[in-house]
This record gives sequence, structure tokens and C-alpha cells, in this order.
Amino acid sequence: MIQARRGEILSLAQQNGEVSASDLSKLLGVSEVTVRSDLNALSDSGQLRRTRGGARLPLDLERPFLPGETSLEETSRRHSAAKRRIGRAAAGLIQNGETVFLDVGSTTTEVARALSPTLRGVTIITNGLNIALELERLPNVRVIVTGGTLRPLQHSLVSPYALEVLGRIHADRLFLGCNGVSATAGVTNANHEEAEIKRIMVQQSREVVVVADHSKLGQISQAQVSPVGAIHTLITDKHGTGPPADLLSCIADLQIV
Repeated sequence: MIQARRGEILSLAQQNGEVSASDLSKLLGVSEVTVRSDLNALSDSGQLRRTRGGARLPLDLERPFLPGETSLEETSRRHSAAKRRIGRAAAGLIQNGETVFLDVGSTTTEVARALSPTLRGVTIITNGLNIALELERLPNVRVIVTGGTLRPLQHSLVSPYALEVLGRIHADRLFLGCNGVSATAGVTNANHEEAEIKRIMVQQSREVVVVADHSKLGQISQAQVSPVGAIHTLITDKHGTGPPADLLSCIADLQIV
């Protein structure tokens, strides 16, 4: 049982580059004391490198690119508390009467969950089926679903049709999810079909708000979405020494929650 648990921890670290003790405790259903013991053992054997609050791959095994796409359900379990904080901060930016694009993803789902039922005259356009269902509880918010081809892995809708719908709408604000955001590559995503949708959302929005937990900062995924200069606001969470210095210098408005 111990070896199986440690094998799962190692697998998660290989997928994500790093793991936190608190997230592992919730995911594996064991205490943080047990998790820290496992991390220490994996560190002693050279399979992981301990960090404050967790562990990451040894330097010689770290990869510059993020791994492939995972399901929405799986990503929702990673850094869940941080994503909830980011979601609340992002939801607080929406004003009555605005037109908003709400992108697919686990962090943008938290934005939908945090929206106040007191909002009036807001129109939200999304290509996330799960997000549309979350928004049903808001009596005075108009919800538009783009249509298109369903991608079950993310419960998202992509082309055809989604691009045509989005191209006819001008939004006050976009809440954009991603798999990576860096000073050099900008905003990137693990899936090319969804990246195409994200790009037109960026083009059609007056303001772009990227919602990304700390694990996405400085990372690069395979599909280009937008240059970092297109970002107006980045909302992320507190972790370690904070966002990379080169990324900080590129972001006009940074909110750390």
C-alpha cells in the first residue's frame, strides 16, 4: 500500500512537474504527515526534490514543456483551494451590464461558481457546457452557449460554429484559462482546437484577464493562444517566491490572492 501510494505521488509529479503536500493529502485520503513522510522517502531515493510545502522533479528530469492534456475532473483536483480564491477575485471584477466571455477550464469554472446572484444585466458567453450549467442559478444573467463540436475531456465546444458565434460578439472582458503563461511564449494551451477558440475570444475582448494558479506560471504548452502583451490582468495565487521575474515585468496588472 505504501509503495502504491508513493508510485501515485511520483506519477503526479511526473505529470505536473511538482506536487504539494496539502493537495496530495486530499487526493490520496491520507494525512499531511503521511504525505510528508512519503515525499521525504522519495527525496532520499533521488526520485523527487523536496520544496517548501511539497516536492518537484529532480533538476535533471524537469521538462521545459507542460505534459499533455488531462480531464477537467482531474485538473479540478489540483490546487483546488487556490483556484477557488482566484475564482472569487475574478468574479468580483464583473460589473452590472457587462458582456463577458468565460473560457473553459477548472479555474474559470470557479469564476462561474463565485458569481453573485445580485448581478443584473450581465451576458456571459461560454463554450463550456459545465460552466453554462453552473450559471443556471443566476436569475438575472443571460447565458449564451457557443455551440460547436463537443470535446468530452473538457466539456468544451469547439469549431465548427463556435468560431462563427464568437466572431459576432464584442465582450467587455474575457476570463481566460490556460496551461501555461510565460514571458517568452505568452499564453499557451494543451489543445489546439481549444486554443483556436481562445484566440478569437482574445481578439473580440476589450480586456483580457488570465486566471492561472502558480503551477502555470513560467510554463509553456504546445498550442499558442496570445502574446503576453495581450494580457491586461493576471490573477494567480501566493506560492513560494511568487511569479517569475521576467513574467512580472510584462504584466501591467497582477493580482495575487
